[in-house]
Amino acid sequence: MKFRSSRLRWLPAVLVAFALLAAACGDDSDSSSDGGGSDGDIVVSGSSTVEPISSLVAEQFSADNAGIGISVDGPGTGDGFELFCNGETDISDASRPIEDEEAESCEANGIDYTELRIGIDGLSVLTSPANNALECIDFTGIYALVGPESTGFSTWADAGDLADEVGSEYGGDFPDAPLDITGPGEESGTYDTFVELVIEDTAEAQGLSEEEFATRPDYVSSPNDNVIIDGINGSDSSFGWVGYAYFIENQDTVKALEVADPETGECVAPTDETIASGEYPLARDLFIYVNNARADESQGVADYVDFYLGDTGYEDVAEAGYVQLTEEAWAETQASWAAR
Repeated sequence: MKFRSSRLRWLPAVLVAFALLAAACGDDSDSSSDGGGSDGDIVVSGSSTVEPISSLVAEQFSADNAGIGISVDGPGTGDGFELFCNGETDISDASRPIEDEEAESCEANGIDYTELRIGIDGLSVLTSPANNALECIDFTGIYALVGPESTGFSTWADAGDLADEVGSEYGGDFPDAPLDITGPGEESGTYDTFVELVIEDTAEAQGLSEEEFATRPDYVSSPNDNVIIDGINGSDSSFGWVGYAYFIENQDTVKALEVADPETGECVAPTDETIASGEYPLARDLFIYVNNARADESQGVADYVDFYLGDTGYEDVAEAGYVQLTEEAWAETQASWAAR
């Protein structure tokens, strides 16, 4: 990864500036029924994981396009798709693919879109650097700590018997220490991916219904990744999960647990290399979704996406702390946009 700087902490100020610029530059015309802003404005919302990338692109795009207001925020992938499919935004950031129900909502509202893969994330499972009880954990061990059957467990050791029951290799390493969990809420694509990759298979094997494929409800949840980092840093025996960029940005205050490959049992740390290769078990793709009608109607939206998929946007994926696609995969994304 080439360029990485300390950007995640000041992003809220940048986003406010973009929002103010959008208000100042907008005209008095009604918003299009197929998009969120006036013809000269661009509205981006969705994943808090992808938000840093889109914000960097917006900052650099705005430097040469002062007449176009851009607002970027990150309420979560699910909330973002709701706005997008209601025609309230032009571009939806997403840390998972659009779900069938969401796609049906877009179709019902006449929102035609293009899905663009723009980078790779490694969902990072974190604890405090002071927690030396274990360095690696498997999916079943994570299930025992934060799955639907762990509700009420107040210490790591409380989860030991369940960990043994579901076949974890690490339940015996769980310390007799408070289990202080901070993680994303249900509005987050990071939450959805975590449940899909880590929780569902074990929950199904335990005989739970699909309605129970979820985390335990009794933990501190937030749509703000920096709040999650602060929560993990605030306890010596914490547990939580965020996107890779937020781990990298804060690796002096939080520790990433290695995650055991479900097939081989090999413990793998989240790194640029293991995420890019898919060796890290919690690697996932990142996307933006573009309202095609708005891109056709608004030169600003089309130009912003063109800029996003150019050399600057490609570098911004790395600068925001995520893993770039291969040049071949990036070219495929560019071709998807050109063929819309």
